[in-house]
Amino acid sequence: MTQRKPEWLKINLVSGPELATFKELKQTMRSQTLHTVCEEAKCPNIHECWANRTATFMILGDICTRACRFCAVKTGLPTELDLAEPERVAEAAEQMGLNYVVVTSVARDDLADGGAQIFAETIRAIRRRLPLASVEVLIPDFLGNWDSLKTVMDARPDVLNHNIETVRRMSDRVRARAKYDRTLALLKKAKELQPDIPTKSSLMIGVGETVEEIIETMDDLRSVDVNIMTIGQYLQPTKKHLKVEHYYHPDEFARLKEEGMKRGFSHVEAGPLVRSSYHAHEQADAAKEGIAQAQ
Repeated sequence: MTQRKPEWLKINLVSGPELATFKELKQTMRSQTLHTVCEEAKCPNIHECWANRTATFMILGDICTRACRFCAVKTGLPTELDLAEPERVAEAAEQMGLNYVVVTSVARDDLADGGAQIFAETIRAIRRRLPLASVEVLIPDFLGNWDSLKTVMDARPDVLNHNIETVRRMSDRVRARAKYDRTLALLKKAKELQPDIPTKSSLMIGVGETVEEIIETMDDLRSVDVNIMTIGQYLQPTKKHLKVEHYYHPDEFARLKEEGMKRGFSHVEAGPLVRSSYHAHEQADAAKEGIAQAQ
């Protein structure tokens, strides 16, 4: 039986000047033939974020080599690699006047480096055009290729994000090819390569996990010194995807945030509509301050 969405999951659309900004950003994306995870993953915050001139660029095309059971991004075998994409992303970010740029990608298991070089070139291209902007990258696991991870870390993003997505027990059912322990190993390795760069991971809940398992996941992330955690409600994008097992109340999210902060995260963003890049700038500022205080 499909559960009815509760009232607190109502999405507010924008109007007036905010709607004009939303349309402007959409036109910029289309003029540069770029993709955004905001659109491809059907993010519920797209109107709010775009109205505030925040968008998450999705590089390496729009076809993912994995078919995770929670994700709305198209899956299949990509046919090309666009070497000019990094410069177009940077140009779009400059046109939009961004001071915080988030870059993610589809999984490209067909590439030897998983697309790491394109990630690094995108970071550097943005920095050339927007030297004062911060750049956060949300990367795939590169199938555990630490040379690929080093390629990205050597470009020195301001935040390195890799999502754990779900609790250990649910991982193989929810994610395709990704492994819970590989995610932890990647986040640990990132900190070893560049200790001063904040790391971040995201958990979506409502797919059948228990609160105790959520707490265990927090502890696992803190064991590899992850600085930022985001927790949001899973929403079923289509009928072929995983069903929602439970809708968490905002009060439950507030308690989870408290639990996370007790465990030493610099910042925990938790709420029904929270996604990995939601309020990313504020998350990064809190993490950098926490790292500076710890040193």
